[in-house]
Amino acid sequence: MNAIEQLLASSPPFLADWLPALLLALPLLILAEVVFRVGRRVVRRAAQRAPMVGSVGRAIEVPAHWLLHLLALNLAWQQVAPQVAAQARVERILSLLLIGVMTWLLARVVHGVARGVAEAHPTAVADNLAARRIQTQTLVLSRTVQGLVVLIGVSLMLMTFPAVRQIGTSLLASAGLVGIVAGFAARPVLGNLIAGLQIGLSQPIRIDDVVIVENEWGVIEEITGTYVVVRIWDQRRLVVPLQYWIEKPFQNWTRATSELIGTVFLWVDYRMPLAPLREALQQACEKTPHWDRRFALLQVVEAGEKAMQLRCLVTAASAPAAWDLRCHVRESLIDFIQREYPGYLPRHRAELDPPEPEASVPVGNGPPPVEGGAVEMQTPNTPS
Repeated sequence: MNAIEQLLASSPPFLADWLPALLLALPLLILAEVVFRVGRRVVRRAAQRAPMVGSVGRAIEVPAHWLLHLLALNLAWQQVAPQVAAQARVERILSLLLIGVMTWLLARVVHGVARGVAEAHPTAVADNLAARRIQTQTLVLSRTVQGLVVLIGVSLMLMTFPAVRQIGTSLLASAGLVGIVAGFAARPVLGNLIAGLQIGLSQPIRIDDVVIVENEWGVIEEITGTYVVVRIWDQRRLVVPLQYWIEKPFQNWTRATSELIGTVFLWVDYRMPLAPLREALQQACEKTPHWDRRFALLQVVEAGEKAMQLRCLVTAASAPAAWDLRCHVRESLIDFIQREYPGYLPRHRAELDPPEPEASVPVGNGPPPVEGGAVEMQTPNTPS
């Protein structure tokens, strides 16, 4: 203790004001590092029994490390003498860093919880309807909460500046006009925020849902805080705002279940027997794994002027399987008709009336026919 007092007495005035904080900061930083390493081991051991703890622990590892060191520096800074000229500035910087790291930490906690819930309910299973519902709800709500946490953190950081508080006080008198302008300016943001909450709670769409939107068939690939990414069948990406899903109609093929009924239409001649075609349909369905074996029906749905239209109803467990099943059934039936009943494909008929007999023409004084049907032509004598 005497050595520290002698060091403070012999140091310059500027260094003497900062030296207590510097001397205290080193052991506090070492202590913070030890606490961080011990806590990380405890969390990793607890993660073996509780996966949620491991998910949250991995998410907050970096911000927790920074937070412990900032707390150590803040505690060491309290030992600086009040008469230090830069004390207010340093305290403001430390406050901004603490608020920023705390905001970062809370946002990562929400992200870790959401990731833990998603890992506990994987979608890589046959019946993933409940998992997709939980993942969508968790994803949308977690991103909404993260946005609110960041908004509150930025607001607290701005409130540390006296100038910002004074500006807010001066604008309070015109709060009505400012509120109207801000409302119009923030309408898309607020609309998407509210739409995100509605989607998260009511879930008209979920991750991996099969939808038809803007006349495009695709799968819900990603739901963010402002838009939804739809992966179209040809690997394009359709980006749709969140408000679209609340305000406009769309088709959701997997809203309650992923099972679908596929249709195949064929035109055949009226003479085509239907019993062999029904057997061919059954055999075609049994040869492909895309059929879920619920039913396979063939019906005459239209009797046109020149042919009749057949509709085949086949069932599949998912939209991609239904598409492949329809293509397989269509090809198989066409091949069956071409092979077994080639004359019963649709054809155009035309009826030709027999020609009417021509009227007899008088022979007159023409040359008589000769034997063999030949006609002998006589030419008059001409002068040479």
